[in-house]
Amino acid sequence: MTIRTLRDYGQHYRPRMACLKNVGYLPVEVFVVEMQDPKSGVKGADQKLNVTIIPHVINGQDILAWIVTKMKVTTEEAQAFGTMLVAYGYIYPLQNHRKLVLVPDSTLYRFQTPYFWPVQKWPAEDIDYAIYLARRNIRKKGMLEPYEQRRTHSAMDYGLDRLIDPNAEEVLTFDVVRRTNIFLTQALMRSAVKSSVSLTAFVKFVTTHHNHDPFLTTPVPSNPWITDSDEFWQLNSRSVDIPTKLSVERWVLSFWELISDPRGRVDFKLFLKKEHSAENMAFYEAAEEMRWGAASAIPEKSQFIFNTFLKPGAPRWINIDGRTMGLTVKGLVVPHRYVLDAAQTHIFLLMKKDTFYRYLKSPVHKDMQKRALVPAPHVFTDAQLEANVRNRNPGISPILQWQQEEEEKAAAAVAARPIDVKAMVATNKLDRK
Repeated sequence: MTIRTLRDYGQHYRPRMACLKNVGYLPVEVFVVEMQDPKSGVKGADQKLNVTIIPHVINGQDILAWIVTKMKVTTEEAQAFGTMLVAYGYIYPLQNHRKLVLVPDSTLYRFQTPYFWPVQKWPAEDIDYAIYLARRNIRKKGMLEPYEQRRTHSAMDYGLDRLIDPNAEEVLTFDVVRRTNIFLTQALMRSAVKSSVSLTAFVKFVTTHHNHDPFLTTPVPSNPWITDSDEFWQLNSRSVDIPTKLSVERWVLSFWELISDPRGRVDFKLFLKKEHSAENMAFYEAAEEMRWGAASAIPEKSQFIFNTFLKPGAPRWINIDGRTMGLTVKGLVVPHRYVLDAAQTHIFLLMKKDTFYRYLKSPVHKDMQKRALVPAPHVFTDAQLEANVRNRNPGISPILQWQQEEEEKAAAAVAARPIDVKAMVATNKLDRK
């Protein structure tokens, strides 16, 4: 059956599937119509099947060749697209109805009538389906498929709904013009940074971090991926006792660099403990665990944070303004991942603007600068590098690192718990007895 146009069968606006919207620059329906063109489409002929003559029959090899020529794609891409046309019912096989793929040989296919295209999304009538099953039952002598014995819905029957009618002409109402005007006005008022300013900031950042970037500066003592020596990873591991001088220098660049390094965070906690303000970092870490942790643990974690940091008279009460405290406590009634954002930002800025600069001048940081390691660079010959390749070092096990991190988290959680003075007194009495 040849189709002349797309509008001679009563095309109406209906929801359609997103994957059928466009093929390159054309809708799938337009593409299928071009395939049925008598002059430039896929060549078809009448085919005698058993005792029936079926008109306009095409084979898979011709379909594949036409798609390759029309779309200018590879054979694999053309076969994938042809299989999609068969799977969605634009083309259907005549012999094996269960094999919904495009076979690039003499397998016979036929174009589906536009009435049954997926774009129509007609609701299946019970009477039509019953007639179809009755005919199939007579033809197959009672052999119905399991899915035909009990009617079900297919996932391909439904798709993304269109929000607007693509066939309707756009009408410029007063509301549309007003919203467009507001959008364009806001776009013009939006502040923009000059390219010279942004490039200057980028150059400054690269210059500052040049010595700390392994892509720009050779790692010391050596690149473990080339020399097969994992000493660089050992010296920069999270649980190292004494960090390298390069790591300590990076802590000075910004407060975020300091707390992003696990070893730097440990050193900063030591300073906070001496300053009697360790509760700030403890609250920040508890808020991070609540944000990125499991959803099932949010109620328990929020209750722990409230009792430890926010409750009046809490053992590790944090000093934030009354408005932020009120909003945070009110939000903890129905806790979620981001309920502590305001309080966490307040604590972060407090440590960044005040505590961080006092830490840089403190004896804790100066002592760490003196004790920091300066590893000597490795000098390997070509023969030694080849020997390293033959005798590869297994390196640091991620499992062992993960176990160490879990042990550190458990120890930190125990240290963060409020101290029960009565229980300690009772234990001391039992020890004396």
